[in-house]
Amino acid sequence: MLDLRSDTVTLPSAAMRAAIADATVGDDVYGEDPSINALEKRVAELLGKEDALLCSSGTQSNLLGIMSHCRNGDEYIVGQEYHTYRYEAGGAAVLGGVVPQTVEVEADGTLSLDTIEQRIKPDDPHFPITRLLAFENTHAGQLIDQTYFDEARILADQNGLSMHLDGARLPNAAIASGRSMAELAAPFDSVSLCCSKGLGAPVGSLLAGSKELIARARRWRKMVGGGMRQAGFVAVAIDYALTHQFERIQDDHDNAKWLFEQLSELLAGTEAKVRYSGTNMTFVELPDSLPADGLRELMAEHDIKLPGGQKLRLVCHLDVSREQLKRFIELFKQWLQ
Repeated sequence: MLDLRSDTVTLPSAAMRAAIADATVGDDVYGEDPSINALEKRVAELLGKEDALLCSSGTQSNLLGIMSHCRNGDEYIVGQEYHTYRYEAGGAAVLGGVVPQTVEVEADGTLSLDTIEQRIKPDDPHFPITRLLAFENTHAGQLIDQTYFDEARILADQNGLSMHLDGARLPNAAIASGRSMAELAAPFDSVSLCCSKGLGAPVGSLLAGSKELIARARRWRKMVGGGMRQAGFVAVAIDYALTHQFERIQDDHDNAKWLFEQLSELLAGTEAKVRYSGTNMTFVELPDSLPADGLRELMAEHDIKLPGGQKLRLVCHLDVSREQLKRFIELFKQWLQ
């Protein structure tokens, strides 16, 4: 099976399963799970923050981060296409009463700082109180230049705002930039690190920030049903991934670039558009003259899964090999003919 739909589809290796089986666990709600305590300390240090909190998902860690910065009726400024606004079911508004103020995302994945400054509300009882700027890195696989976030930090400080980073693919950003995750996280007051994408853990995300913020987040986590008991099994899987599956993310980037090059050559002369994100994603926009349903049907016959629609996001991950991609390209040629 080759699954190019997402990097969330990876399966734990035999070595990771062995680590899970040997996990030492305890009751995390009582703070007595040694595997979780060790992981939270490790991730806090990796991100350069005081403390960290293990969460069930990136959606949950982002939600807890936003709700820990903002009170009911406050506002956070966020990209129209950013995950925390578009793909997390409106949790910050529904559960936290936090109002999203969206900004269109630029071609490079950033938000215009001039537009952000214009959207910050004045101190007036007619308006919600702007508290937080929410960003992501990477965005659609694109690495955001660190100087942009440094400039955003200056703007936030000038206006008394906090900054949150959705770092669902922060490991990809670290590998692509050659910087540590702590360097990339430095401008932010809180960071969400999803471990079930490029890192290849089966489940789990961590929120990192100050001790005060994480204490608030821990209370929110309990309130939304995220208090976990013997969840050290999850922690050791993430710990294994951080130790053994971080550096190999470069392979995913290399595979995605190779896929881009092959598809660009095959689709030259057509109206199709092919784009490489710079990390682990290649995007293909097929014209109506090349209906993707036929491509999906052919690939499905050969145990290859693709996303829906005419715009295909092809994601490389630890369960994608170069040999599998070569097979995919051969089938793609067959489809074109």
